[in-house]
Amino acid sequence: MKIERGIAVTKRPWVSTVLAIGVALCGTTHGAAQSKSLADLGTGKLLVSSKDLPDPTFAKSVVLLFQYDQNGAAGLIIDRRTEVPISRIFKDLETTKHGSDPIYLGGPVEMQAVLGLLRSQNRPDDTTSVLREVYLVSRKTPLEKALTATSGGNEVRVYLGYCGWAGGQLENEVRLGGWWIFDASAGLVFRSQPGLRVGSAHRPH
Repeated sequence: MKIERGIAVTKRPWVSTVLAIGVALCGTTHGAAQSKSLADLGTGKLLVSSKDLPDPTFAKSVVLLFQYDQNGAAGLIIDRRTEVPISRIFKDLETTKHGSDPIYLGGPVEMQAVLGLLRSQNRPDDTTSVLREVYLVSRKTPLEKALTATSGGNEVRVYLGYCGWAGGQLENEVRLGGWWIFDASAGLVFRSQPGLRVGSAHRPH
Protein backbone atom coordinates (compact mmCIF):
# COMPACT_ATOMS: atom_id res chain seq x y z
CA MET A 1 0.00 0.00 0.00
CA LYS A 2 1.26 3.45 -0.86
CA ILE A 3 1.13 6.08 1.86
CA GLU A 4 0.11 9.41 0.37
CA ARG A 5 0.88 12.83 1.76
CA GLY A 6 -2.68 13.96 2.03
CA ILE A 7 -2.10 17.30 3.78
CA ALA A 8 0.92 19.50 4.20
CA VAL A 9 1.70 20.35 7.82
CA THR A 10 3.78 23.34 8.88
CA LYS A 11 6.86 22.15 10.78
CA ARG A 12 6.69 22.95 14.46
CA PRO A 13 7.92 21.44 17.73
CA TRP A 14 4.99 19.13 18.48
CA VAL A 15 4.89 18.20 22.17
CA SER A 16 3.87 14.63 22.91
CA THR A 17 2.61 12.96 26.04
CA VAL A 18 3.77 9.35 26.26
CA LEU A 19 1.25 7.43 28.36
CA ALA A 20 2.53 4.97 30.96
CA ILE A 21 2.13 1.26 30.35
CA GLY A 22 0.96 -0.32 33.60
CA VAL A 23 -2.00 -2.58 34.43
CA ALA A 24 -1.95 -6.16 33.08
CA LEU A 25 -4.53 -7.50 30.64
CA CYS A 26 -5.35 -10.90 32.07
CA GLY A 27 -8.34 -12.97 31.02
CA THR A 28 -10.11 -10.12 29.21
CA THR A 29 -11.65 -10.03 25.76
CA HIS A 30 -9.24 -7.26 24.74
CA GLY A 31 -5.88 -8.90 25.18
CA ALA A 32 -4.03 -12.11 24.44
CA ALA A 33 -0.78 -13.51 25.78
CA GLN A 34 2.34 -11.82 24.57
CA SER A 35 4.48 -13.44 21.91
CA LYS A 36 7.92 -13.09 20.41
CA SER A 37 7.26 -15.52 17.59
CA LEU A 38 7.86 -14.15 14.10
CA ALA A 39 4.86 -16.19 12.96
CA ASP A 40 2.63 -13.88 15.00
CA LEU A 41 3.67 -10.73 13.14
CA GLY A 42 1.06 -9.37 10.77
CA THR A 43 -1.32 -6.58 9.88
CA GLY A 44 -3.52 -5.67 12.84
CA LYS A 45 -1.00 -6.75 15.49
CA LEU A 46 0.25 -4.57 18.35
CA LEU A 47 3.96 -4.22 19.05
CA VAL A 48 4.96 -3.26 22.60
CA SER A 49 8.56 -2.10 22.96
CA SER A 50 10.80 -3.79 25.50
CA LYS A 51 13.80 -2.39 27.36
CA ASP A 52 16.00 -4.35 24.94
CA LEU A 53 14.93 -2.24 21.95
CA PRO A 54 18.05 -0.22 21.06
CA ASP A 55 16.29 2.66 19.30
CA PRO A 56 15.22 5.30 21.90
CA THR A 57 12.71 6.67 19.40
CA PHE A 58 10.39 3.80 20.27
CA ALA A 59 10.91 3.71 24.04
CA LYS A 60 7.62 2.88 25.84
CA SER A 61 5.81 2.72 22.53
CA VAL A 62 2.79 0.72 21.41
CA VAL A 63 2.58 0.34 17.63
CA LEU A 64 -0.37 -0.89 15.58
CA LEU A 65 0.82 -2.54 12.36
CA PHE A 66 -1.34 -1.48 9.41
CA GLN A 67 0.85 -3.14 6.78
CA TYR A 68 3.01 -6.25 6.87
CA ASP A 69 4.39 -8.21 3.91
CA GLN A 70 7.64 -9.47 2.41
CA ASN A 71 8.66 -5.93 1.49
CA GLY A 72 8.52 -4.60 5.04
CA ALA A 73 6.11 -3.28 7.64
CA ALA A 74 4.43 -0.02 8.61
CA GLY A 75 2.46 1.06 11.64
CA LEU A 76 1.29 3.87 13.90
CA ILE A 77 2.38 4.59 17.46
CA ILE A 78 -0.99 4.81 19.19
CA ASP A 79 0.03 6.01 22.66
CA ARG A 80 1.67 9.37 21.91
CA ARG A 81 -1.09 11.86 22.33
CA THR A 82 -0.30 15.56 21.96
CA GLU A 83 -2.01 18.68 23.26
CA VAL A 84 -2.40 19.96 19.68
CA PRO A 85 -6.04 19.91 18.43
CA ILE A 86 -7.06 18.57 15.05
CA SER A 87 -8.33 22.04 14.15
CA ARG A 88 -4.70 23.21 13.97
CA ILE A 89 -4.31 21.13 10.80
CA PHE A 90 -7.87 21.12 9.49
CA LYS A 91 -8.60 24.82 9.62
CA ASP A 92 -12.13 24.41 8.28
CA LEU A 93 -13.11 21.83 10.89
CA GLU A 94 -12.89 23.94 14.02
CA THR A 95 -16.64 23.85 14.62
CA THR A 96 -17.03 20.10 14.10
CA LYS A 97 -17.28 17.59 16.91
CA HIS A 98 -13.69 16.49 16.21
CA GLY A 99 -12.09 19.91 16.01
CA SER A 100 -10.84 19.87 19.59
CA ASP A 101 -9.70 16.23 19.51
CA PRO A 102 -5.95 15.76 19.97
CA ILE A 103 -3.46 14.82 17.30
CA TYR A 104 -1.25 11.77 17.91
CA LEU A 105 2.37 11.32 16.85
CA GLY A 106 2.29 8.22 14.68
CA GLY A 107 6.01 7.79 14.14
CA PRO A 108 9.25 9.30 12.89
CA VAL A 109 8.72 8.63 9.16
CA GLU A 110 7.30 11.47 7.03
CA MET A 111 6.21 13.71 9.88
CA GLN A 112 4.44 15.85 7.27
CA ALA A 113 2.09 12.96 6.45
CA VAL A 114 -1.36 13.00 8.05
CA LEU A 115 -3.04 9.62 8.53
CA GLY A 116 -6.19 8.56 10.29
CA LEU A 117 -7.63 5.51 12.00
CA LEU A 118 -11.38 5.11 11.74
CA ARG A 119 -13.55 2.84 13.87
CA SER A 120 -16.63 1.78 11.96
CA GLN A 121 -18.89 -1.25 11.73
CA ASN A 122 -18.81 -0.97 7.94
CA ARG A 123 -15.80 -0.32 5.74
CA PRO A 124 -15.94 3.21 4.29
CA ASP A 125 -14.77 3.94 0.76
CA ASP A 126 -11.08 4.76 0.20
CA THR A 127 -9.91 3.09 3.41
CA THR A 128 -7.74 0.06 4.15
CA SER A 129 -8.83 -2.59 6.63
CA VAL A 130 -6.38 -3.01 9.53
CA LEU A 131 -8.44 -5.22 11.84
CA ARG A 132 -12.08 -5.75 12.65
CA GLU A 133 -13.86 -2.36 12.70
CA VAL A 134 -10.57 -0.42 12.32
CA TYR A 135 -9.58 1.19 9.02
CA LEU A 136 -6.61 3.24 7.86
CA VAL A 137 -7.36 6.52 6.07
CA SER A 138 -4.37 7.79 4.10
CA ARG A 139 -5.97 10.35 1.76
CA LYS A 140 -7.23 13.84 2.48
CA THR A 141 -10.78 13.63 1.14
CA PRO A 142 -11.95 10.50 3.00
CA LEU A 143 -10.26 11.72 6.19
CA GLU A 144 -12.07 15.05 6.02
CA LYS A 145 -15.31 13.17 5.30
CA ALA A 146 -14.83 11.01 8.39
CA LEU A 147 -14.07 14.05 10.55
CA THR A 148 -17.12 15.96 9.37
CA ALA A 149 -19.59 13.06 9.53
CA THR A 150 -22.56 13.95 11.71
CA SER A 151 -24.08 10.48 11.91
CA GLY A 152 -22.96 6.90 12.42
CA GLY A 153 -21.12 7.35 15.70
CA ASN A 154 -17.75 6.51 14.14
CA GLU A 155 -14.55 7.27 16.04
CA VAL A 156 -11.60 8.93 14.30
CA ARG A 157 -8.01 9.55 15.37
CA VAL A 158 -5.47 11.60 13.45
CA TYR A 159 -1.73 10.88 13.40
CA LEU A 160 1.33 12.74 12.16
CA GLY A 161 3.93 10.45 10.63
CA TYR A 162 4.20 6.68 10.86
CA CYS A 163 6.70 3.89 11.58
CA GLY A 164 8.37 1.97 8.78
CA TRP A 165 10.62 -1.07 8.49
CA ALA A 166 12.37 -2.47 5.41
CA GLY A 167 12.00 -6.15 4.60
CA GLY A 168 13.50 -8.26 7.40
CA GLN A 169 14.23 -5.29 9.67
CA LEU A 170 11.30 -5.72 12.05
CA GLU A 171 11.85 -9.46 12.21
CA ASN A 172 15.45 -8.86 13.26
CA GLU A 173 14.34 -6.45 16.00
CA VAL A 174 11.91 -9.09 17.32
CA ARG A 175 14.67 -11.74 17.30
CA LEU A 176 16.85 -9.39 19.36
CA GLY A 177 14.10 -9.06 21.96
CA GLY A 178 13.04 -5.53 21.07
CA TRP A 179 9.29 -6.10 20.67
CA TRP A 180 6.48 -8.09 22.24
CA ILE A 181 3.60 -8.99 19.92
CA PHE A 182 -0.06 -8.84 21.00
CA ASP A 183 -3.42 -9.23 19.32
CA ALA A 184 -5.19 -5.91 18.80
CA SER A 185 -8.84 -4.91 19.02
CA ALA A 186 -10.80 -1.77 18.21
CA GLY A 187 -11.39 -1.32 21.92
CA LEU A 188 -7.67 -1.22 22.67
CA VAL A 189 -6.81 1.11 19.82
CA PHE A 190 -9.55 3.62 20.64
CA ARG A 191 -9.50 3.52 24.43
CA SER A 192 -9.37 6.90 26.20
CA GLN A 193 -5.77 6.24 27.22
CA PRO A 194 -4.65 4.26 24.18
CA GLY A 195 -2.16 1.48 24.14
CA LEU A 196 -1.79 -2.00 25.49
CA ARG A 197 -1.07 -2.02 29.22
CA VAL A 198 1.39 -4.66 30.27
CA GLY A 199 1.70 -5.51 33.94
CA SER A 200 4.82 -6.54 35.83
CA ALA A 201 3.93 -10.20 35.39
CA HIS A 202 4.11 -9.75 31.60
CA ARG A 203 6.86 -7.15 31.33
CA PRO A 204 10.02 -8.34 29.56
CA HIS A 205 13.07 -8.81 31.78
